[in-house]
Amino acid sequence: MANFYQRFVFPILRRMDAETVHERTLSLLEWAQGGVGWPFLKKIAGPLPKSPVEFAGLTFPNVLGMAAGFDKDVRVVPGLAALGFGHIEVGTLTPRPQVGNPRPRIFRLPEDGAIINRMGFPNGGVQVALPRLRKLAEKPHDYILGVSLGKQKETPLAEAAGDYIAVMQAVYPYADYLAVNISSPNTPGLRDLQGGDYLGELLGALAAENQTLAEAHNIAKRPLFIKIAPDLTLDELDEILTAVQDQQIDAIIATNTTIRRDGLRSLKQNETGGLSGLPVRQQSTEIIQHIWRQTNGKLPIIGVGGIRTAADLQTKLDAGASLLQLYTSLIYEGPGLPGHLLRERAESHS
Repeated sequence: MANFYQRFVFPILRRMDAETVHERTLSLLEWAQGGVGWPFLKKIAGPLPKSPVEFAGLTFPNVLGMAAGFDKDVRVVPGLAALGFGHIEVGTLTPRPQVGNPRPRIFRLPEDGAIINRMGFPNGGVQVALPRLRKLAEKPHDYILGVSLGKQKETPLAEAAGDYIAVMQAVYPYADYLAVNISSPNTPGLRDLQGGDYLGELLGALAAENQTLAEAHNIAKRPLFIKIAPDLTLDELDEILTAVQDQQIDAIIATNTTIRRDGLRSLKQNETGGLSGLPVRQQSTEIIQHIWRQTNGKLPIIGVGGIRTAADLQTKLDAGASLLQLYTSLIYEGPGLPGHLLRERAESHS
């Protein structure tokens, strides 16, 4: 399947605008998950090994998840689960609708196995996503659903907590976990939330709201994760780890896209935005290793960045991650990738 996709499908897709392809992919997945195309999705996925992972108080059906950004408006969660993803992180959602940055805003760098995006959190707003989240929660399912929380572009950093809390309040009964996105490079100033007084105040406010919402809904507290950038210095990262541990945040997602452009070959390397895919692989792995060492392996880690092969997957796990997410490699390897990676890992552990 991967060979067919790479030889015949991707060469056609790469001649089209990347965001248009993404929109059509979402529409196709929506149709397929509606029932008629379900057998086709299962055939693409192939047999999926069962290898549950206990993480932050939740049981994930397998180690591999879909990173935030693919399904911004909660349209294709069942379809992604059918392809083999054990958890799907939807969003990033903001309190109100947001168009994001002007198009074009996604650029393929096939020579580098990478993507540059400067999306800027385009989404229909949390209220548009709510009926879909509610519908998903009502149906039995074996995947884990995470929701990525964001702030409105125009909201000052000093008021950012209000935006995150607004989204958190709306989605709380329907999300298995909540991911706080403070590391996208495409919302001006957002990464400043990773340092100084902002982070401690933000995490403190979210932790307090988590307790309040759990009591109000009479349910267990939702695990809170924080997603960080790969471009941090070790001192900056240590500051984040101190704040995360002080506020008892449940896990860390390492990492988001990078603003670095080291060693790229593509002519599109100078496009502004966050770079994902193979070039961020080593950066994210080094961040994971540092987190694991500094916390004595006590802070659960989701590893993201440059996972394209079973060897990449294992490297992140060996570095200290317990769960993994991917996105960019799906564009180059095709929809059979999750099943392929899970089977390869199962075979290597048999």
